[in-house]
Amino acid sequence: MKLLHIVRRYGPVGGMERYVWETTHELAKLGHEVQVLCEYCSAEKPEGIKVHELGRMFYRPRWLYYWRFGRRVSKWLRQHPQSGWIIHSHERVGVHDVTTFHGPPFASVREKPWWKKISLRVAMQLYMERRELCVAKCIVPNSSIIARLLALYYPEYAEKLTRPVVPGVLPGAVRAPRKVPEDGGVIGFVGKEWKRKGLQKAVEIVARLRRTRPNLEFHVVGPDPSEVRHLFSGWQGGYRLAGLSSHVEYAGFDVLLHPAIAEPYGMVISEAMAACVPVVISDACGAADEVTTEAGLVLPLSSSIETWADAVEKQLKRDLPVPRYEHGWDRVAQEYERIYGEVDR
Repeated sequence: MKLLHIVRRYGPVGGMERYVWETTHELAKLGHEVQVLCEYCSAEKPEGIKVHELGRMFYRPRWLYYWRFGRRVSKWLRQHPQSGWIIHSHERVGVHDVTTFHGPPFASVREKPWWKKISLRVAMQLYMERRELCVAKCIVPNSSIIARLLALYYPEYAEKLTRPVVPGVLPGAVRAPRKVPEDGGVIGFVGKEWKRKGLQKAVEIVARLRRTRPNLEFHVVGPDPSEVRHLFSGWQGGYRLAGLSSHVEYAGFDVLLHPAIAEPYGMVISEAMAACVPVVISDACGAADEVTTEAGLVLPLSSSIETWADAVEKQLKRDLPVPRYEHGWDRVAQEYERIYGEVDR
């Protein structure tokens, strides 16, 4: 098949971007002819994939940036007709056959007070989102949470929804089986957007656990230490602020704690499970469907700090190892092959 993917930044620089980067690589390995149309490529251009760069643009205001990117995409396609190609977009454009939703629909703004909805920004975001769904022959959510929200806010397009195609995970170092000391252990938190991912709640949970586990350590990866150090003002050691890192040593954690307030998927969850690390996460995470009882626990976001602490304590005391989570990017590409086959038919 001939496949053209549309994404603003092409490269492994974020959750959505890695999704596109890895999927296009695997599709090329399967023998498909793959092109990528992007604003710019943030990594060395891969062999076997033709990358077309449109050039960088001003990012603010965001809605105008999205609109201008869509206009550039349409213009490029008019100048370079792609007859016989399946166009797969990951952006708010209106020239595609397949679109993948990597985050919650903007239409959730409908739940807000009326004075927060009266603006050009809101009108344009809603217009671009509806156009994206209207044009697509297939709409691919990257989690069941996104699927439910799309069906809720756009029931007229629900029949276009496919089964979720969740992100893949790369194999890495695996946590060695070990017994966690009764007075210690290492809890990990990973996420740059620390407010949305629930770091403040995680700090409270670990602080409670440290009452009975005085040598328990809390390792925080992602946020700028200067932004979050105030959360540990009452602590006397016991934490490490690692800052942003391109590589996370999940195998060094005894539990991954992720009480996110809103998380369309949560790659860190599947990456931890791939490293055989148990997870304790909120039900607001798209990856919750991937968490089996053997891999950890999923709690309602509204659960008390005591309930969260008890759940983490249970994982620290576990005797059975976590089965390795396996969901390679090759499987993601194969799932898309089936979707493209439906479009092509």
